[in-house]
Amino acid sequence: RAATAALAAGVAAHGARLDTLYAVTPAVLQNPYAFTVETGAASQLIGAETAQRERARNVFEQARARAGGLPGVSWHEARGEPVGAFVRRGWASDLLVLGQHDPDASGGTGAPPDFATSVLVDSGKPALVLPYVDTGTALGDTVLVAWKPTRESARAVTAALPLLRRARQVHVIAWDETEDTDTRTPLEIEAFLQHHDITATLHRGVRPSGGLGELLLSQAADLQADLLVMGCYGHGRAREWVLGGVTRTVLRSMTLPVLMAGF
Repeated sequence: RAATAALAAGVAAHGARLDTLYAVTPAVLQNPYAFTVETGAASQLIGAETAQRERARNVFEQARARAGGLPGVSWHEARGEPVGAFVRRGWASDLLVLGQHDPDASGGTGAPPDFATSVLVDSGKPALVLPYVDTGTALGDTVLVAWKPTRESARAVTAALPLLRRARQVHVIAWDETEDTDTRTPLEIEAFLQHHDITATLHRGVRPSGGLGELLLSQAADLQADLLVMGCYGHGRAREWVLGGVTRTVLRSMTLPVLMAGF
């Protein structure tokens, strides 16, 4: 998508190297039967696959041209199964840029519906997930950090530091488990951000009984945030990893870019 390419190029413009990986399920894996019979279906599928790759390359070149060339940006193509190919390249990267699954995408995208979540789980790398709805080119002007005293939250904040330093406004939202919590006790995240010369506005309250994902997205909208930073939670460490309720809600209903990290 052009919007995804533009935002990724914008991040790379701040001294980063951007590797763009074209990774879709090959036609032979999507429609193996077409390659086992004597019909013209196989050649048609290969032709459509080639055209799709060329369209994607054109979008990449146009985004690079609009960003002023960006000599540190490169194009790569994966020839096998897309999740594994993306994960292997992701292991040698600081941050992944992924797109939210569009359930209404006409003709499909060539990637499985759970592509973003699978890459998050298998790579263990922080990722910037962009909504399929175009939210414009702004990223990180107003940032909302969803803080929880866990390693997932800590990893997400650390990965977001370059963006947090450049943000005009940073908000931190944290929910205490009970009403008995002493809200006068500073949170660890406050001192961490101050150490990095980041001034943040703290929003603190008691954890609601349900609908935390919806409440988090509502808070982001109220603050007019253009980036949400949060930990990515699940149950278990196997490939059959199940997303936690808040993470699942945010990935399904997100209306702004989300930088998240799991384990």
